[in-house]
Amino acid sequence: MGSDSCGSGLLLALPDDLFAMVSRSLSPRDLCNLCLCCRSLFSLVASEKVWLTQCEMTGVVPYGDLIEWRRGISSYKALCRFLITVKPLLGIWVHQNPELGNVVYVMPGFVSVVGCRIIPQELGPLGIEDGPLLWAAVFEIIGDFDGSTVFFLHGREKENDYFYPGLLNGIEKNCNVLLLEVEAREQTSGSKLVHARSFIDHSDKEQRTICRSDSGLSRSQKLVERSELMVPFSRLAFGDRRRLLEIVTSHVRLRAPNLARGPLFSHSRNDEESFHKYIMLLFERKSLLMKLYKLGEGNIDLKAAPELTSDPTQLEMSEIRKSLDHSSAISGVLNVEDGCAQVAKRKTFSGYFRDSFKQILGKSSSMNGSRPNSKKGSSSSENKYAQLHDFLKSGDKIGLTLLASSVKLSSYRAWPNMHDSRFALYKLPMRAPTTGQEYAGLWGGTFGWPPGRPSEDKPGKALFFLLLSYEENEVGQRLLIATKILEGTHYVLHPNGSAMFIVNIDEPSLDPFPWDTDADSLPVVIQNAFVGDGIANGYGFRYPGSKPGSLYVIQGGLLAFMWKESKAILTLQRLNLQELLKKGERVPALPPIANFSYLTKSYSNVFAGCANTTNCLASPR
Repeated sequence: MGSDSCGSGLLLALPDDLFAMVSRSLSPRDLCNLCLCCRSLFSLVASEKVWLTQCEMTGVVPYGDLIEWRRGISSYKALCRFLITVKPLLGIWVHQNPELGNVVYVMPGFVSVVGCRIIPQELGPLGIEDGPLLWAAVFEIIGDFDGSTVFFLHGREKENDYFYPGLLNGIEKNCNVLLLEVEAREQTSGSKLVHARSFIDHSDKEQRTICRSDSGLSRSQKLVERSELMVPFSRLAFGDRRRLLEIVTSHVRLRAPNLARGPLFSHSRNDEESFHKYIMLLFERKSLLMKLYKLGEGNIDLKAAPELTSDPTQLEMSEIRKSLDHSSAISGVLNVEDGCAQVAKRKTFSGYFRDSFKQILGKSSSMNGSRPNSKKGSSSSENKYAQLHDFLKSGDKIGLTLLASSVKLSSYRAWPNMHDSRFALYKLPMRAPTTGQEYAGLWGGTFGWPPGRPSEDKPGKALFFLLLSYEENEVGQRLLIATKILEGTHYVLHPNGSAMFIVNIDEPSLDPFPWDTDADSLPVVIQNAFVGDGIANGYGFRYPGSKPGSLYVIQGGLLAFMWKESKAILTLQRLNLQELLKKGERVPALPPIANFSYLTKSYSNVFAGCANTTNCLASPR
């Protein structure tokens, strides 16, 4: 279709810069639809300036970083595709265990997003802004040359750092659960993979079966029916899911080269020369990781391996079955204690297959420690989990996958109710400060006054991270709730996700602030004070009580909650995690599965303990 017939003459007459400004009113989908009108509009929309504008509108990284990221990708259009895909992952993800806090902050890297775990820690004499924040890498998602995504799980085993490559199985726009799973994939004749259904799908609908009468169906219809037969990973019992993750990670792991252990994101632009050196290092690291992902360990040189017979990110199902026949070779992996499920008798994969065939013959009980089948018929509990061998029959390849899904979650005071046996992270809703909700967001601080100032008897103070959010009570009063998401003590004092204090914003406090000066001997100016209740000992650890206190808004951006009876004070300041992590200190990670989601109930600092030890293969208790 010509430009005149489709009425595009006015748009084509606009200069590129002006059309780029006009394109700010269009979404990427609108631009793609505009490409279909005629060849002239197709060429116009293909302009790099147009897609640079779209990249900037995503708000993932500032304009200056977009220019640097473009070096690692084919076009701004491809970069925009990547940014839109990964944007829903940005933010704070948590898990209930360990109780000290399990906070993973997902932030931009270099043509990537990186999941960084904040280590529970004490605050040093330099304070929050200048003292190094300890963190460990959990995962990263890198943009390939065409804008597609590449997933790496991080982990450490026997003093060695490893990458565990996998697939990103979809990111929903409003995702709130991040799942680490194993996926069975079906290889078609066209070398494309047919993926299993969403692992969030818990449908109990009767599955279709393929019989001889299906021989007249087309190939696409057969593939659809085959996909319907695939067993979701989530329907497996916890023990089966854990063992599959263990064996797959042990097979796909790639030893991290020295360059790949380098920085994951750039530093600030205060020193331009140092900044550009970091960019070059990041570019080389990204190129190395992409080769590692596509070629595998030992095949980094593209010229030496122009054609590959296997994909490093996945395993042939025949390899898994060979491993099942040689259970002694993988017994060390299968017997790693996870602590999340205690079983009296450990079984190897070959044992599972033997039991499955015995079950067909009616000679054994069901797997995973469930009761034998009753003569009166099977109960609902016996059909609760899918069989492992059914899952393995879902495809001819198997590999790691990361799934970001949106599910309906209940919550209590901004803390989501979590499933205790899913290898998952849960996203915390972050609300920007607005009129009437000025204190919403992430805050951090320590007990004591002046804030962050260590004393001679206590050189370090426990660092607390609190998420402040607003709710209305039954009578319409506005409540400010401070939810604890990280606690830097050696042994936990309060449950993860508990409210450190709850303040009635509509009720001012008349109690005076007991200090006149701050750390710099400057006068303290109180802007507002509100009545509230702070956490206190209650009916055991899980059910804390509360005692009255006041929240003070101090000039200079500080909040301070003081318990009225004890005069204990918790001082807080707003946190910019992205900037703190850029100048923080990276520490070694946990073993891969525990590094993603630590399911063992623990009341001590397992992350700092593992970072200081030489062998962290078994999950600490």
